[in-house]
Amino acid sequence: METPRQWKLAHGRSLELGAEAHIMGILNVTPDSFSDGGRHAAVDSALARARAMLEEGATIIDVGGESTRPGATPVEPSEEQKRVLPVIEKLAEEDGMILSIDTYHAETARLAVAAGAHIVNDVWGLQKDTRIAALAAETGAGLVIMHNGREREKLPEVIADQFHFLRRSLDIAREAGVPDAQIVLDPGFGFAKDTDENFRIMGRFGELAGLGFPLAVGTSRKRFVGALTNRDRDERAVGTAATSALLRLKGASIFRVHDIPENLDALRIADAVLTAEADT
Repeated sequence: METPRQWKLAHGRSLELGAEAHIMGILNVTPDSFSDGGRHAAVDSALARARAMLEEGATIIDVGGESTRPGATPVEPSEEQKRVLPVIEKLAEEDGMILSIDTYHAETARLAVAAGAHIVNDVWGLQKDTRIAALAAETGAGLVIMHNGREREKLPEVIADQFHFLRRSLDIAREAGVPDAQIVLDPGFGFAKDTDENFRIMGRFGELAGLGFPLAVGTSRKRFVGALTNRDRDERAVGTAATSALLRLKGASIFRVHDIPENLDALRIADAVLTAEADT
């Protein structure tokens, strides 16, 4: 089992990673996200869903105002902010919630952290808007730095490309003064990766520990899960839970998912196996 470490977050919060898996519940306040677009676009609906995910066992609520599915229409930061800020402001009033803003726009991230978010989850790994790194250094916000294969020529070997991209992101973070204790890395399952590439990353996931940071993953309901199970988007909870358990055994700490109970059950079993291994 991974040695526990404290992930430093904004507003004086921290989260212990390593000893047990943590679920990051997905809260898309968008009309067009690939799986749940439109379901929680209204503030009241978003708040109810966040509370339900917390009750189901999520540790973190990840609020997003722009769909990042393939082919989605980009959203202006002002529109993104109009969607996410009222939700974050309300959720920040409630005890116990750790809030994440899913954005690659520095101004949205700044306003979200000011409104109460503790984490910035950047699907472009600081490489679309490098000012997010300076914001994290200034505010102490936790950073999820994700690998992204879009809009560039990838290296042909999947793990080599992970190291190539994420090391560049880490250089940006360090140049801005972000302490390592604020950083978590994400291999970006599904972001310009075909089915075979996703499973190769899963198979060799343990190698990513060589980067020296805790790891988050987001496989929830994704196309490669459906390609293997022949299930539609809303029927991929079991397949997703299988990937969560496997990736937990290979070292992942945070699991960004839609379906909390199924993934929590799978992760509890994986954690029990890790505990048993550590005790032998």
